Amino acid sequence: MKIDRSKPILVTGANGYVASWLVKFLLDEGFIVHATVRNPDNEQKVAHLRSIAANASGKLSFFKADLLKDGEFDRAMQDCELVFHTASPFIARGINDAQKELIEPALLGTRNVLEAANRVASVKRVVLTSSVVAAYGDAVDLEEIDGDRFNEDHWNFSSGEKHQPYSFSKTVAEKEAWDIVKKQDRWDLVVVNPGVVFGPALTQQSDSESIEMMRDLGNGKMLTGAPKLEFGIVDVRDVAKGHMQAGLIPEASSRHILVSGSLTFLEIGKILRNHFGRGYPFPRFNAPTSLIWLIAPLVGLSRKFVKQNVGYPLRFDNSYAKTDLKMEFRPISETVIAHFQQLLDDGIVKKWF
Repeated sequence: MKIDRSKPILVTGANGYVASWLVKFLLDEGFIVHATVRNPDNEQKVAHLRSIAANASGKLSFFKADLLKDGEFDRAMQDCELVFHTASPFIARGINDAQKELIEPALLGTRNVLEAANRVASVKRVVLTSSVVAAYGDAVDLEEIDGDRFNEDHWNFSSGEKHQPYSFSKTVAEKEAWDIVKKQDRWDLVVVNPGVVFGPALTQQSDSESIEMMRDLGNGKMLTGAPKLEFGIVDVRDVAKGHMQAGLIPEASSRHILVSGSLTFLEIGKILRNHFGRGYPFPRFNAPTSLIWLIAPLVGLSRKFVKQNVGYPLRFDNSYAKTDLKMEFRPISETVIAHFQQLLDDGIVKKWF
């Protein structure tokens, strides 16, 4: 599906962690970008995008849009051949009502954007931001599949509203997208499935969960022992590039696992200690899994999550993204170092001694 590069491109949730980099890359390439945000008048949330646009060859226009309201994206989508739907909540802790905070926005938001694509005749391709958690629910699920790593053929079968609700929200939203695209033949769907996204943000206003994870590593929370949890990690700049490639490569199709590699908290801590020195309370050993299971409810984890994730390896096959999207992933060490450096620069984490 070849895209006319002179036409505007829509990015939903444009002030998000990944979307901000995507907007930057598009503007730097000279594209006209239609950016939807909840409130274009909130300068704290959009000032960084205005600054990027002022120094780029492309043109940026803001549109107000609410994920949960039908018809909110039609105006922003007018004349666009390419739509990037990135807007979806990422909340992994402090969830009070999974249905309202996660599942409903992810599902209805995806439905509203894609139904708008059905109404707006100019649309030729939609790129959806999904996640690797739409391919798996718990690390232990790796024992239930053929092969030794998750790939684009796998779907999350173990998450639900009560267990891993964020993972469940991404799964139902992506399945909804594939159901909608099958019912028409004017536009096609390409999906990107990134792992845990680390790397520098373009604004201090970013509320990415990965910032909380990195803060936990640097503030001493894991000094007495880190849970042996493994994560598939990818650089935010690589995810933004993956979106662009998914939108602009005519032959791009299907789902794409975007993961550079897998690391535990302890391995991330070792990388950071080797680079930043011993003045920070990075974890030095894994806590016993039995202890993590015992205290899980006190730190916002369920014991079921601990039982099915702590101590299990987690591996992903990124070969399809490399061939179909021409991806070359940054080394994980470069990514986590750049991310932690930004937390230092922003004063979010401080040296202990």
